[in-house]
Amino acid sequence: MFNVVLVEPEIPPNTGNIGRLCLATRATLHLVKPLGFSLDHRQLQRAGLDYWREVDLRVWDSLSQLQEAAARNARQFLLTTKADRPYYDVRFEPGDFLVFGRETKGLPEALLEANQERAITIPMRGTRSLNLATAVAIVLFEAVRQVRKESTTEEISAG
Repeated sequence: MFNVVLVEPEIPPNTGNIGRLCLATRATLHLVKPLGFSLDHRQLQRAGLDYWREVDLRVWDSLSQLQEAAARNARQFLLTTKADRPYYDVRFEPGDFLVFGRETKGLPEALLEANQERAITIPMRGTRSLNLATAVAIVLFEAVRQVRKESTTEEISAG
């Protein structure tokens, strides 16, 4: 339904938890190298529990490799603290890519500058950022909520 992209993730438990989120929402998890850990890292496996092997997981050598493989009309939203547009102002659609940067630095500045129209943020006060797994959960579940609400409305209208 959705695609969650982690660009150069560094912390295994975050990625394990995000894998569980993806499984729960039927989202595909895309990991862009270099990874800050091995895919058989003990903490990754612990956070992913026994669900990790069921996650729809794709690993890419670079973000450009992923972008080339994605459908031409695939929409990508870049999550960053450096944007003004809140995530809840986006009308998400099935197949959208939600792109998150690494825990310590976020997404590359050049990528954000070249794609400002696709940059969105989670508004927050009193902190610079949220835990990566928390941020993914907030945005992914909003996307799922929107699509589910639209499909339910369409079913009622058609019936």
